[in-house]
Amino acid sequence: MNSRRLLLTVVVLVLACLPLLAAAAPAAPQVPSLPNVTVGRIGDAPVSVPLQTLLLMTGITLLPSLLLVMTCFTRIIIVLALLRQALGTGQTPSNQILVGLSLFLTAMVMMPVWQKAWDAGFGPYLNGDIDFRSAWDLGTAPLRAFMLAQVRETDLMTFAGLAGHDTYSGPDAVPFPVLAASFVTSELKTAFEIGFLIFIPFVVIDLVVASVLMSMGMMMLSPMLISAPFKILLFVLVDGWVLTVGTLAASFNGV
Repeated sequence: MNSRRLLLTVVVLVLACLPLLAAAAPAAPQVPSLPNVTVGRIGDAPVSVPLQTLLLMTGITLLPSLLLVMTCFTRIIIVLALLRQALGTGQTPSNQILVGLSLFLTAMVMMPVWQKAWDAGFGPYLNGDIDFRSAWDLGTAPLRAFMLAQVRETDLMTFAGLAGHDTYSGPDAVPFPVLAASFVTSELKTAFEIGFLIFIPFVVIDLVVASVLMSMGMMMLSPMLISAPFKILLFVLVDGWVLTVGTLAASFNGV
């Protein structure tokens, strides 16, 4: 009984001394609050770091679409895919190899255009010589010139009619949606024209092999199985990959 009273007394004394101990303890250092940092401006309104991060992530998600509608990637990947189909090799080369080769060829073809855009607009803007509006106009001018050089007039007039426009006073007056749609359509047409020319020699080999098999009475033997080695041999003898890549790189106007 006495021990319980002693324990209760000690607990009460400790609880009573806690406020005194807290008052005697050194005060914790005050952590300064982070300033509201702004790293950019849209007009007169500041743009915070989270908003700029959101805009940057949104721009990154649009890069694949911009690669398809504003560069030569579409023509190159379609021609390479048709070449693989004409060879009759199935999935060899694989899609990853074709896409990688197309990306490198796109970079090589578009490098002069990107260099002009950097020298004319984006480089001076980062150096503080011009404002963003002027940098955008000067930087996108080489890209618009490249796209207009590949566009067929019939395709441009077709999409201009769909947009409700009659004619344009000059290249700078063409709206970007009309230009992008016309550019992609022209690239598709050009790619299939090149693919048709690639298919012709391989189709001739298939016809010759099929005729020989028919004349020998081997109708149950697949002509594709026999013609595949001959098509690969022809492609290797003429150095087909270098010929195809060189033709693709030289098929773009204004580069």
